[in-house]
Amino acid sequence: MAAPRTPGGNATREPHKAKTTGLVVAAVGIVLFNISPFLNWVNPDGADPRTGYETDSLVPFIAYLGIGLLIALIYANKRARRGQHRGLTLVTMAVGIAAAIQCLAFAINPMGGLERGDDLSTDIGVWVGLIGAAIWAIGAGLLAKEDEGDDRVADSQVANAAGTR
Repeated sequence: MAAPRTPGGNATREPHKAKTTGLVVAAVGIVLFNISPFLNWVNPDGADPRTGYETDSLVPFIAYLGIGLLIALIYANKRARRGQHRGLTLVTMAVGIAAAIQCLAFAINPMGGLERGDDLSTDIGVWVGLIGAAIWAIGAGLLAKEDEGDDRVADSQVANAAGTR
């Protein structure tokens, strides 16, 4: 079988896979975010602290969504020709950003106590979630910047194909 040709010559294409650094960083962030629902998120004035599960059902939902996205990213890394699917990676980054904004909003003004008249203060779970979500979004961003499109052509082959050295 003949090597693939480029329009200007006979340069062969080198398959290029995305580096897994971004995937690993995103995985660390998602795991960290999944720990946060088990930690205390708010301290009501004069009552027992509430975990992320007890505070807002959105907290564990985002954590579980992160696990689903991570499984999909790992699958894409194994199956995709270049090791990633850009759309999936960008969605993972968007959800990580949304999770970080949710945690930041929660840190500024804790939700879930207004209807009960609670005077709430934030606790460690919010901050663990915020750090995890930020790491998650950064990792997905690192993965998204990796090549997904055309195969790379070695520079020397491009120069030879163009007739220059």
